[in-house]
Amino acid sequence: MHSFQTSRLVLNTSLPPIPVARNWISLYSPRSANEPFIDVSQGVPRSGPPEILSVALADVAGSDEGSAYGPICGDAELHELLVEEMKTVYSHNIDISTKDVALTAGCNLAFFATAMALASFGDEIILPVPWYFNHQMSLQMLGITIVPLPLWPHDEFLPSLNECAALITPRTRAIVLVSPNNPTGAIYPPALLSSFAALARSRQVALILDETYRDFIIPTEASPVPHDLFHSSMWRSNVIHLFSFSKSYAIPGHRLGAIIAAPSFLTLISTVLDSIQICPPRAAQLALARESLLPKLRPYLKDTALALAHRHRLFRTTLQGLDTPAPWIVRTSGAGYFAFVRHPFEGIRGEEVCRRLARDAGVLTLPATFFAPTAQPTIPGDEKRWLRVSVANVDDVQIIAVATRMRAFSVSPEAL
Repeated sequence: MHSFQTSRLVLNTSLPPIPVARNWISLYSPRSANEPFIDVSQGVPRSGPPEILSVALADVAGSDEGSAYGPICGDAELHELLVEEMKTVYSHNIDISTKDVALTAGCNLAFFATAMALASFGDEIILPVPWYFNHQMSLQMLGITIVPLPLWPHDEFLPSLNECAALITPRTRAIVLVSPNNPTGAIYPPALLSSFAALARSRQVALILDETYRDFIIPTEASPVPHDLFHSSMWRSNVIHLFSFSKSYAIPGHRLGAIIAAPSFLTLISTVLDSIQICPPRAAQLALARESLLPKLRPYLKDTALALAHRHRLFRTTLQGLDTPAPWIVRTSGAGYFAFVRHPFEGIRGEEVCRRLARDAGVLTLPATFFAPTAQPTIPGDEKRWLRVSVANVDDVQIIAVATRMRAFSVSPEAL
């Protein structure tokens, strides 16, 4: 045991929830070899990257260039490719240039650096709840005051513009939105995102838009692009976009993310990153830039999005079945990694249900209380009955097994 004093900010930061949940795995005793434990707690890709990227990573990993320092905000070649990729995603009419790009060691670091460059100790950042717990933890470590913006089940977990406007004070520095959302899975409509950008601009605060899972949105005739914020140069006045190569290309261990923001703001980001990361991981950058891989990987992204949408449908139809009303309520947009599920057991906390699902059914999920304030662990509306399920790190057979086990568990309340 150490005898020296430590940071009060870190001591008061919420503990990482994934290790807490993983402790429940040891509680499971399968009845047969045909019922292995299935972990749907964490948002990770089901398999490694496509072969063309794996080969490129292997080729550059041991090279001198792959082992050397690089530019603080990443390699220019990947900046150029990312800008072109964004034109594919958001339309070729967007106003984005390589001067608007900084690369980071993962999207978590992109958020941490952005928050550090935006806010000082005691300043406020509005964070919708349920929130991505690493966003909460980052702000706690930095001494930034978190102002919760409740998301309501009856609103499909979409943030309210009016409720957000009422929370803005002279100390507010930013509003954070995640779409597709973690943990609820909700996709925020383009018009809603435009309204939030206008609100942030009118109140002179930043809009941090985390689009880690953007590549898993299937375009429709009604919504051909995630949003149109980048169609005008006005976005640079207040929008900060975050992106994850790690999730899109199934390389989370290589840690590569991006910040898209005004060059004037990226000057501050560069100062932060020089102290925290020196440079983003070189191997992933070099591999993705090699032979201009990003456009060649677009079919892989499309296939992944379709596979995730199919898995969402399998999970919903298997768990909810034809029951009216369904014991388990599944909220899923059909895109991204996550489904948000309300369990049917009144008066029983989601954390206890998750623990017993792990123990009795061999399924690891996360309770909504892991995505809410520690002091007041509530999500508005049946707050303690929601669970997060990741459909990304399992195949079709496994997600059917997960839903089947949960459904059987739901009709056996005496097991609780």
